[in-house]
Amino acid sequence: MKPGSPLEQDLLAAAISAGDSAADSSSSKRAGPTAIVVGSGFGGLAAAVRLQAAGYQVTVLEKLDAPGGRAYVHRQDGYTFDAGPTIITAPFMLEELWALCGRKMSDDVDLRPMDPYYRIRFADGTHFDYSGDAAAMRAEVARFSPADQAGFDAFVKESDRCYRLGFEELGDVAFDTVGDLLAAVPSMMKMRAWRSLYTMAASHLTDPKLRIVMSFHPLLIGGNPFAVTCVYSLITSLERRFGVHWAMGGTGTLVRGLVSLLEGSGARLRCNAEVREITCAPAKRRGGKPRATGVVLASGERLAADIVVSNADTAWTYRHLVKPEFRRHWTDRKVEQGRYSMSLFVWYFGTTKQYPDVPHHMMVLGPRYRELLDDIFKRHTLADDFSLYLHRPTASDPSMAPPGCDAFYVLAPVPHLDSGTDWAVQAEPYRQRIAELLDREVMPGFQAHIATSRVTTPQDFHDRLLSFKGAAFGLEPVLLQSAWFRPHNRSEDIDGLFMVGASTHPGAGVPGVLSSAKALLSVVPDASTISAS
Repeated sequence: MKPGSPLEQDLLAAAISAGDSAADSSSSKRAGPTAIVVGSGFGGLAAAVRLQAAGYQVTVLEKLDAPGGRAYVHRQDGYTFDAGPTIITAPFMLEELWALCGRKMSDDVDLRPMDPYYRIRFADGTHFDYSGDAAAMRAEVARFSPADQAGFDAFVKESDRCYRLGFEELGDVAFDTVGDLLAAVPSMMKMRAWRSLYTMAASHLTDPKLRIVMSFHPLLIGGNPFAVTCVYSLITSLERRFGVHWAMGGTGTLVRGLVSLLEGSGARLRCNAEVREITCAPAKRRGGKPRATGVVLASGERLAADIVVSNADTAWTYRHLVKPEFRRHWTDRKVEQGRYSMSLFVWYFGTTKQYPDVPHHMMVLGPRYRELLDDIFKRHTLADDFSLYLHRPTASDPSMAPPGCDAFYVLAPVPHLDSGTDWAVQAEPYRQRIAELLDREVMPGFQAHIATSRVTTPQDFHDRLLSFKGAAFGLEPVLLQSAWFRPHNRSEDIDGLFMVGASTHPGAGVPGVLSSAKALLSVVPDASTISAS
């Protein structure tokens, strides 16, 4: 994916010629074909910005009472909790969206680089501080295994190749046809994409802990390092090139900024507007496809549109929003037989005391690693132990909590709802076990200082966020559920229906969902070819 593609340049030129201020751009409000975007996560908002800039009249429909989707913001007892994404790794992709509207992201959002990016703490108490500083990283590698320094350099070199081939060249390719797949085969061969990321790391590094450090990243986007393709090593290269950032005020400031872009360009956002059905007209000819015509809301209201873009979970979209008679490819059986990502248990809590020894981002690994991942991804069993991601935003941003206090969330990867876990019963005992571990190993005595608390379970992902099986990231990003094998950005079943977000190509993570919105522009009809509704 390369910033400044011809399409980007054309759209940017159009935005600039419309005037210096998008908020005062009357030409951006010209009549045009209509687009409905279902869902206001990062993917949906980015798609809406791009569609509006491309000449569509866009309405974004959000089920919840505020925008953001998985990036929703909880505010409770003076504490601010980002519900989902907390790591920004490709700021240029967000800056593109502001540029399309003739604005600068820095005027709306204050991004701060993290150093270190993460601390990875092992069960024996040792830790690795992971950063973008080459010398510091080599020194950390040497602390664990001096003999692995050359192997680390080789891993970096190979991950950089995966970045060039997998991200720059293929990240915003829509993989719309078999031809797109065939065109990508040489690059996939060069990356030896059939290997798992852990296998790739192990080919360069001998120390077991270093192998984990260099391969854990897919867990941030719903993938098992022992199963996902080594192409995902590009994440480490992406971080080294562009850094890991925090948006001051929380990730919600980015959501608010994107909403301001939409409102300034004439698009419309409606919250408390759950979509119950994507309406379709039957195919006009034998062998043809039905066409999306709009949506029906839970309230019964009907809205027509020239195109519909779903930022909702793709499996949920096909299984619950599109009637079976309009689906030849994504049948109920195909949807249900997919291999789905893990889910998440997230505990948000605020303390009346600060813990300066805890960094902004920290991985707290348990005594089992591969065995625990097998429980989660293969056996779909809720284990007694866990590995955790502990997020302390107040390490960088005191505004997230009252003065002298800390805000946290701790996230545990868990199996999706095929585990059969009754989360109404198990949520509190599970939270207590996590609290006991943190109290024992990371923040002694912190439970006496908890001022506020809330949890999100896989059942919430299913019921509130409408994620199929409560899976937090859609289909698991293994090789045969990636690229062309992942749900396409242009629906295989229905003309005029498109997909963006974590559960379509290229996948989860903020760069992934922003890339899906960019890929969308290569497959939607040119607005000038559609008669205004």
